[in-house]
Amino acid sequence: MLEFEQYRLDLEEIEEHINEMGASLDIAKVKNEIKELEEQSADPNFWNDMDNSQKILQKTKALKEKVQRFENLQQEWEDLTTLVELANEEEDLSVLGEVSEGFTKLQKDLEDLKLETLLSGPYDKNNAILSLHAGAGGTEAQDWVEMLLRMYTRWAERRGYSVKTLDYLAGDDAGVKSATILIQGINAYGYTKSEKGVHRLVRISPFDASGRRHTSFASLDVMPEIDDDIEIDINPEDLKIDTYRAGGAGGQHVNKTESAIRITHIPSGVVVQCQNERSQHQNKDIAMKMLKAKLVEIKEREQKEKIEDIKGVQKDIAWGSQIRSYVFHPYNLVKDHRTNYEMGNTGAVMDGELDGFINEYLKAASLGQLNLK
Repeated sequence: MLEFEQYRLDLEEIEEHINEMGASLDIAKVKNEIKELEEQSADPNFWNDMDNSQKILQKTKALKEKVQRFENLQQEWEDLTTLVELANEEEDLSVLGEVSEGFTKLQKDLEDLKLETLLSGPYDKNNAILSLHAGAGGTEAQDWVEMLLRMYTRWAERRGYSVKTLDYLAGDDAGVKSATILIQGINAYGYTKSEKGVHRLVRISPFDASGRRHTSFASLDVMPEIDDDIEIDINPEDLKIDTYRAGGAGGQHVNKTESAIRITHIPSGVVVQCQNERSQHQNKDIAMKMLKAKLVEIKEREQKEKIEDIKGVQKDIAWGSQIRSYVFHPYNLVKDHRTNYEMGNTGAVMDGELDGFINEYLKAASLGQLNLK
């Protein structure tokens, strides 16, 4: 039948893409690597070095998940192909809806796996540290930071990632001045690195009795969480370490002792802080991890020697520097200025539906088609 014949031809084309994906992922090599790691874990002395054993187990798990995702895609294709062939032979139009639904899912799963192959950076598979800061706009900007914090938390939850608050500074009247969270999950950094930059909001202000339209800005910095075994030379004399009392909204995140830690790396001017762990020692450990992550990021930038570059590409958190605009009035639209990808459903975006923006960025970046002006 004509309907099923078209699906059969489309599935043949998808099979070619799946085969290309298998070659790109080098599944046979990955399976050999899994076998070697499992042999290491079977060694009687495997648990003598707990840190190393945990890393081997985590790597094995990640590689197995990669193979499983590819094999699931293959099985999905085989099941759908069989269904189409049987339905075509029986001329059974009652399964047309099931075929259509299965084909749409197969296309999406293939696209998702393609995007994962673009995450080839040295830290793309790591957890991600996200730091939000209010920019121009006062209370408006602080409310905007709180909205973005919720948006990224929802996005992470949608993907099955876990979120941990590392630092939180409440706004004077409403919202959040700054916040740092750790998103834990495979490829968390690979996906969220595309979100780094200034985010602009245009809306009717809920804080303006006259109901005027306001523009607010917030910046997002994204760093990979760095493993302890990566060597970064940090001279203790280059560090200024301050302790202070943690503070937060509504009694949350508050500590009666000076357990919060702020570390300034004097040569670069990088400042990191953590206040959400119970002890000063724990907060210092996490703050040092954040500093290490930032310095690794700086070290990897291409031959940038000026102090402005060492401090990072920090544009003013204001007009003209945004990577994305979120317009709630006079119309609804979220637009990424680097890829021109846009969505009219602002509610869905603020509820964490960011995959379209992230995917378009990854594809454009791989093709060198980003608008970075």
